Amino acid sequence: MAKKLFIPGPVDVTPEAFQAMSVPMIGHRGGEFSKLLDECNDGLKKLMYTNNTIFITPSSSTGLMEGAVRNCVKERCLNVCNGAFSERWHGITKENGKEADALMFEWGQAPDAKLIDEKLSTGKYDAMTLVHNETSTGVSAPIEEIARVVKNYDVSFLVDTVSSMGGVKIEADKLGIDVCLFGVQKCMALPPGLAACSVSERALKKAGTVSARGHYFDFLAYKKYLEKKQTPTTPPVSIMQGLRYQLNRIHNQEGLENRFARHTKMADATRKWAKKNYALLPEERYSSNTVTCVANTRNTDCNDLKAKLSAKGYVFSTGYGKIADKTFRIAHMGERTIEELQTYLNTIDEILGL
Repeated sequence: MAKKLFIPGPVDVTPEAFQAMSVPMIGHRGGEFSKLLDECNDGLKKLMYTNNTIFITPSSSTGLMEGAVRNCVKERCLNVCNGAFSERWHGITKENGKEADALMFEWGQAPDAKLIDEKLSTGKYDAMTLVHNETSTGVSAPIEEIARVVKNYDVSFLVDTVSSMGGVKIEADKLGIDVCLFGVQKCMALPPGLAACSVSERALKKAGTVSARGHYFDFLAYKKYLEKKQTPTTPPVSIMQGLRYQLNRIHNQEGLENRFARHTKMADATRKWAKKNYALLPEERYSSNTVTCVANTRNTDCNDLKAKLSAKGYVFSTGYGKIADKTFRIAHMGERTIEELQTYLNTIDEILGL
C-alpha cells in the first residue's frame, strides 16, 4: 500500500500528474520540445511573478545553489545562515573557491534585516544568499523587509525558495531577486530531478564578468541555448511534461491565490495543533506556511511514532540535523488537502493519546 507522505519533500504526486509524465518520449532538439519549454517557462513566470529569464535544469535545487554562486559571486558573498540549508549554501560558496562570510542566527530564529543591513553597509560584499523558507526549522524569513535592505546596495540577491515556491506568494521581480531558485518535488508536487530559477538581466550581465562559471550551470550557456528554445544539456523531458500539466492546473483550475490560501489554511491548522499539544520552534509570525517545525516539549519518542504512523499508512518527518531529537516536522504542501491533514493530526492524537 502506498503511504501518504507528510514529509517536506518529496511529496505525493497525483495520478493525473504521473499520467501527464507517461506520454511517449520526444527528442529534446525538435520543435515539440521547444513548445514544451516555452509553455513551462511561461507558466513559471506567472508562478514567480517575474519577467526575468527562466532556466530549467536537470538537477536538484542544490545544483542551482552552486550555479548561483558560480555565476553571481565575483569578490565576496554574505551567506545568511539560520538552519541546515542556509548553512549548506555557505559551504557551497566556499567549496567553489569564493570568499564568503556567514551571518549566523540560531536555528529557529528568523534572519534580522537590521543585522543584514549592518553587514552589507561594510561594502565588502557583491552578493548575498538567503533561504526564504528554511526547511530544517520551519522558519520563513521576512523577505520583504530584507529585500528593502538589499535594494540599497549593489549586491546580487540570491534566494532559495525551494520549500515555498508554489505554496507561498513570492513576487521575485518586486522583491528585486536576482536569482530565485527552487525544485519541483515540494510545493509543485512532482518527482525530484528538476530545478528552475529566474535570473535577472543584471545577474546575466554580471555573469559575463565572472570567470570559472563552470560548465553544467553556466548561465550564459543556458541563455544562449534558450534563445534557440533549447537547453545546453539533456533536459528531464518527462518531468517537464508533468511541470506543464501542474502549471496549467494551478493557473487555470485552482488559481494562484486559492492555492496560497489553501496552504495558509493548512498551516494555521497545524500551528493550532502544535500549540495545543507541543510548541512551535519558531516565533509564530515567522512560522512557515508549508512546513511546521514542532518543538518536542513532550519528549515524544519520534522513532516509535514514525513506526506506528507507518503502520497506518503515513510517512512521518522527524527533526533535521542538530535539532533532530528536539523537534519534528509536519509538511503541508503540494496537493495536500486540509481534510487529509486533519486526519493525519487526528491519527497522531490517537497514537499518543492526546
